[in-house]
Amino acid sequence: MIVSDSVADKAVRQDQASQFISYILQRCNDNKGFAARLRRADNPATEYQCWELLAAFNINLEWENQRLPYTTVAAAVAKAQIGQNGSLSLGRAIAACYDDGNESNQAKAKLRRVLACDSTQELCRILRPLLTMISSKAGQSLDYSRLLQQLLKFHWDTQKIKTQWAQEFYGGIALDQAEVK
Repeated sequence: MIVSDSVADKAVRQDQASQFISYILQRCNDNKGFAARLRRADNPATEYQCWELLAAFNINLEWENQRLPYTTVAAAVAKAQIGQNGSLSLGRAIAACYDDGNESNQAKAKLRRVLACDSTQELCRILRPLLTMISSKAGQSLDYSRLLQQLLKFHWDTQKIKTQWAQEFYGGIALDQAEVK
C-alpha cells in the first residue's frame, strides 16, 4: 500500500511539473505581459510577481525548496521564448554550449559548480545565469519539465540528482530518454 502511494505521489509530482511547463509555455506565447512578469521571477526583488501563478498550482510559497525551483524554471522558460518544451537534459545542455562538448574545461567547471551546490537555494541561484547561457548557446531547448522535477527532488535526494547531471554530461547511459525516478 505504501509503495503504491509513493508511486502515485511521484506520478502526481511529474504530472504537475509537466502541466506547469505546458501552461506557462502556452501563456507566454499568448500574453507578452505574462511572459514579462515571469522573466522577473528569478530576481528575489521581483519574484512576487509570479506568486499568483504559483499559488494557482498549489505551490506553497513559504517553502523555498518548493517555490524557488518553480520561479527559476518559469523565468528560464519565459526568457528562452520557445514554443514547446525541449528534450535536452541539463548535463548535455552544459556540454552543448561549448565546441569541445564535455571535454571543454569551461564546461567541466560549470558542471562542477552545479555539483558543488548543497542546497536548493544555492542551486537555483547558480542556475539562473547558466540557464540563460544554455538558452543562447546550446542550440536546442532544455527539457524544462525534467529539470523542474530534478530541482524539486534536489532537497531530499541531492546525491542522486547530482549523479544524474554528471552522467548526462559525461555520456554513457542515455538518460535523456529515461524518466526521472
